[in-house]
Amino acid sequence: MKERCTKYEALFTFADETTLQEHLKVCEDCRKEQEEMDKVSELIGEVKPFLKKKKTSYHHLKVACILFALVIGGASVGVVGTNQDVMDYIKYGETLSAEDLGFPVDSYGFLLVE
Repeated sequence: MKERCTKYEALFTFADETTLQEHLKVCEDCRKEQEEMDKVSELIGEVKPFLKKKKTSYHHLKVACILFALVIGGASVGVVGTNQDVMDYIKYGETLSAEDLGFPVDSYGFLLVE
């Protein structure tokens, strides 16, 4: 019984191309492994465009999410910035009244006009 050659992996990884090709000419076991590697390379070549498209789609999704967050965040800042009650609540923890601001007010909390 003939022993299998185990040099293919070492030659494929560490040797130069000419050394590998010379060994493939004389070794049937390594030639079979090279044919299997060629099949795997062909399969990877077939799948590569799909993976690139998937990666591109993922990047487009990330950009869309960032833009959405910026638009919503910008709109929120605009609403909060124009609504004084919300700004008071954020800054001071409560809504400030005219009396808190130092204006003269009557018993109902309306500005007192003399």
